[in-house]
Amino acid sequence: MNVRAEVAVFDFDGTITDGDSTTAFCVATVPAPRLAAALAARGPMLAGYALGLVPRTRLKESLLTAFFRGAPEDELRRRAARWSARDLPRLVRPAAMARLRWHQSQGHRVVLASAALELLLEPWARAAGIRDVLATRLEVREGRLTGRLDGPNCWGEEKVVRLRALLGDLGAFELHAYGDSRGDRELLAVSQHAVYRPFRERGDAAP
Repeated sequence: MNVRAEVAVFDFDGTITDGDSTTAFCVATVPAPRLAAALAARGPMLAGYALGLVPRTRLKESLLTAFFRGAPEDELRRRAARWSARDLPRLVRPAAMARLRWHQSQGHRVVLASAALELLLEPWARAAGIRDVLATRLEVREGRLTGRLDGPNCWGEEKVVRLRALLGDLGAFELHAYGDSRGDRELLAVSQHAVYRPFRERGDAAP
């Protein structure tokens, strides 16, 4: 009898963490005047997003452009690595980390699939012993960030696309998936063991 390899795929923001890591990083590291000016200039866009009129990726790319356009990639990666080591662990839910460690102890392959920035997740993942990170990448030209995304935002169906690119035929694996939002629905749908909001207080509604 063939035994399928087991893979545990975790969303990051809101599932492993209590809050949004990209937002927390920007608030902590972008100079306050630049942060305030960017948010003020994009007030109508933020309102449009809240009303469902502005696409998620358009808003995200616009804000990241305002915050990071022209920044040297190596400097931002160093800043992100410091923040991920010092501040990101404070956002991690202990119950989520315990479950992740359990999968590792069983020999399961652990994958992070998140719309968060890859440059934030990769340092944290390395420290946690996780090799596979599927996350949102920032475009770099001649060593500097443009502020645009390099490829699609890793949200919704894109998580499944990235997972298939990593693993191949998903039917060959026993998949465990953990998510907390609409952006995880497609990932949960392709998994045999799908868990929604597992590390929150009881009483949260199902999707």
